[in-house]
Amino acid sequence: MATVSDADQLVLRRLRWVLGLFVLGLVASGVTAFPLTLELKLLTSMLGGDAAAQTATSGGLVSSVFAVRDGLTDTQAKYPWMAYGTDWLAFAHIAIAVFFAGPLIDPVRNIWVLRAGVIACALVIPLALICGEVRGIPFGWRLIDCSFGVFGAIPLLYCLRLAAQLEHSRAAGVRAGR
Repeated sequence: MATVSDADQLVLRRLRWVLGLFVLGLVASGVTAFPLTLELKLLTSMLGGDAAAQTATSGGLVSSVFAVRDGLTDTQAKYPWMAYGTDWLAFAHIAIAVFFAGPLIDPVRNIWVLRAGVIACALVIPLALICGEVRGIPFGWRLIDCSFGVFGAIPLLYCLRLAAQLEHSRAAGVRAGR
């Protein structure tokens, strides 16, 4: 059985820590998609309730938050089954997070998951820009959505670099007969 150097242990710990935070972010974003109506009611309450909605400038962030709350509340009252779509969105985030268990255990063997994650992050950008335009989402919101892909890719690219470092170290160890 090959021994793992202290340097490799440090690289592996870093990778697992960063990837663990990424997985927690995926799970958190999934779980928070379940209670959207409640979350929006709490947010608008913190923004000053309906008084703020009445004084919010048209097209501003505050008025947009109130418009989303009202639209979601109305939709849920008339068509509660529509929330099933966001339930599946939440589930998808959690299911995707499960795939990262492989790289947490053996990042070299499961480097393909990290690569697929980076590709998925890159695909967030055209999805947000194209579908957001089709759905009438304000450009600023689409940029915020794009940022999830950008900021999601950063830890994954770092983990890919660390996994490649581990792979190189393992290959060097095999060549040296360790």
